[in-house]
Amino acid sequence: MTLERNILLAFLAGAALLPFAVSDQYILHLAIMALFYAVLASSLNLVVGYVGEFSLGHTAFLGTGAYTAALLSTQAGMPMWVTIPLAGLVSAVFGFAIGAITLRLQGPYFVIVTLSFAEVLRIVANNWIAVTNGPMGLAGVGQNLFGNVAVTDKAGFFLIVLGIAAVALYLSYRFVYSNAGRAAVAVRENRYVAQSIGVDPFGTAMQAFVLGAFLAGLAGGFYAHYISFVGPEVFRFAFMATMIIMVLLGGKGTLIGPLAGAVIVTVLEEYLREVQELRLTLFGLIVMAIVLFLPNGLMGFIALRREQQAAKPTLNAAKERTV
Repeated sequence: MTLERNILLAFLAGAALLPFAVSDQYILHLAIMALFYAVLASSLNLVVGYVGEFSLGHTAFLGTGAYTAALLSTQAGMPMWVTIPLAGLVSAVFGFAIGAITLRLQGPYFVIVTLSFAEVLRIVANNWIAVTNGPMGLAGVGQNLFGNVAVTDKAGFFLIVLGIAAVALYLSYRFVYSNAGRAAVAVRENRYVAQSIGVDPFGTAMQAFVLGAFLAGLAGGFYAHYISFVGPEVFRFAFMATMIIMVLLGGKGTLIGPLAGAVIVTVLEEYLREVQELRLTLFGLIVMAIVLFLPNGLMGFIALRREQQAAKPTLNAAKERTV
């Protein structure tokens, strides 16, 4: 607990210094996308890593947040400090509504129904032309932070997404190390044993699901302002696949894992940009390798190595006594 908290604080503190140490706009863009993906991966990790349900419809909350921020900005002229929190709240409401249906299901049924909700929202965004402008999307999303104060450089957007990431990590940390978080882990390990000790699996999963939806909505709201455009593509499975790879690569069920996965995948995506057609294939091979050789991700592998190193002196002492 203390180690994980210290690593998260060190990460945020180091990231806060980046805009002052780096002026290259390309590097700042990569850092912005890494933090954006870190928020998304952390939000998905609450459901996959702690509740133990594999959601394939998390893009529903990303897209809902993005469209909410875009509509509030283009139609009502609201600044970012208003639209991004509202995007999170609207996504949380959607999360509650979707969770009330899907969380009563388990296993493949949960996976299929969550994926269906995301696809339904994509179809709505693609066809409700009067509101979403259909396939053309919503362009010209404002980049004003307060009133007429606009964010004009990458450094400004980096600090904004860093603030969102700090909020996401703080809320995730508080949830994981609360009674609700411990109950979620109990549900993940054995639903029936958790019920026998008084844990409500549905209520516990709902808390994680709604919090994950809220964080994904915040990320979606930021994405709309940063890109200055939102289209139905935000609901597509490509975002979902990227989130899954980040969570599995870094290590599900940990707070540091999604951060590590987000940074690694963001860098890999840039290096593989020249082989666009093969990128998803390569990522698929990476996921297969992780599942086969690192089922608990990088953080799980590191934790295992630490346990082995800590156990060595005890084993050596036992051997000496035996001799």
